[in-house]
Amino acid sequence: MSLRIFASLFLASVALAACAQPPSSPKAATAPATVAPSMVRIKPPAWANDAVIYQINTRQFTPEGTFKAAQAQLSRLKELGVEIVWLMPVHPIGEKNRKGTLGSPYSVKDYYGVNPEFGTLEDLKAFVAAAHALDLKVIIDWVANHTAWDNPLVTQHPDWYVKNWKGEYKSTPWTDWADIIDLDYANPAVRTYMEDAMAYWVREVGVDGFRCDVAGFVPLDFWEKVRARLDAIKPVFMLGEGDMRDLHYAAFDATYAWDWNNTLHNIAMGRAEAGAMGGFYYGHHGTFPPEALRMMHISNHDQNAWDATARERFGPATDAAIVLSVVSEGIPMMYNGQEAGDPKRLQFFEKDPIPWRKDPMEDLYRQLFALKKSNGALWNAPWGARMIGVVNSQPKSVFSFVRQNEKDKVFVAVNLSARPVRVGFVDGLHHGAYVEYFSREAMTFDANTEVAMPAWSYRVYVRPSSAPG
Repeated sequence: MSLRIFASLFLASVALAACAQPPSSPKAATAPATVAPSMVRIKPPAWANDAVIYQINTRQFTPEGTFKAAQAQLSRLKELGVEIVWLMPVHPIGEKNRKGTLGSPYSVKDYYGVNPEFGTLEDLKAFVAAAHALDLKVIIDWVANHTAWDNPLVTQHPDWYVKNWKGEYKSTPWTDWADIIDLDYANPAVRTYMEDAMAYWVREVGVDGFRCDVAGFVPLDFWEKVRARLDAIKPVFMLGEGDMRDLHYAAFDATYAWDWNNTLHNIAMGRAEAGAMGGFYYGHHGTFPPEALRMMHISNHDQNAWDATARERFGPATDAAIVLSVVSEGIPMMYNGQEAGDPKRLQFFEKDPIPWRKDPMEDLYRQLFALKKSNGALWNAPWGARMIGVVNSQPKSVFSFVRQNEKDKVFVAVNLSARPVRVGFVDGLHHGAYVEYFSREAMTFDANTEVAMPAWSYRVYVRPSSAPG
């Protein structure tokens, strides 16, 4: 849907404008009334400590476009370093007002069914079982805000839907989502039905959680209640498409870092400087609880289909953006096809398989995922270390920080500009001996150390005792 991400991108742009630069004075630095409170009432499952998410668009992931064909790729994903496999909606797609030939997976006709385009329920169960045998987890996309026009619920329970001023079913306002109509969460029966359906997929099919579409469009108390119910079946992982702090307290482990993505995009396009990244973390640390996972991604199904491929979106900054998506705070997500260089924009309503090929982007992700898993400072919240900014002599170009715990330490510097720089670092936090992860060059930093950094380059310095072999 071409406007699916419109609302999130608009809100993210507002947030970016508000915090495009870090505070420049002590008075400005006190703007947030309090540091984000640790009020989270849920805990991510233990297996998410160093997890990486991989999103599968089943229709385009393989030439066959089926669960069986995707299952054959699970061992490859495991070897790449993936831990959580996210399947886009698995349900039958509505036919009334369908877009394109095959329709949008986000137009759900049956919450208990499986899209025959992808296979059968048994095929999906086999996919989940095969993933579990490899110690992978599977989350499925859940569309709670709306249904297809021809979902049986429309005729069985017309009072479950929101109506417009003429008394007609209506699509989500201010979008072009003409193939769906909105559910009414003021009706308790809607909530009960949706809770039961989500519990079914965890209990009967064995999925390990959900990525929840436009989570902020659905009342928060619904998500909080259903999370408690699902956790009573088994510990689940919940990813919400939204960027609101309160989603984290009792409902979601992770939410989208749209503003992170858009900040990097603005830097790559020359509309902002490196200091804007500090602006993002200023807002994140001052607003979100420390346990909150923000999903770091440079592509997803929406951006790829309606906006640009990763390399189109970030240009020469693409590799630097990938590095930051993995070594900064948050949980990294990789969209299928990025390991092939994200070669094209995939059609959303038609069959359009990924043209698989060997690309350096795969090796970069593989190396970064290996580092993340081996280095506890880079693990996901609440297990990993927070980022602490390191002041440098080129603040308009270079973004630098340290993450460290009792055992591991990583010092990162990224040149987020189109010009080469020679940069020194003012703080003492980064002082010490390191090995640069990619070049394997030994490096010792003190107050006089400077580093030459080409345009859009990155340096990931790892404490020798925690550097992978």
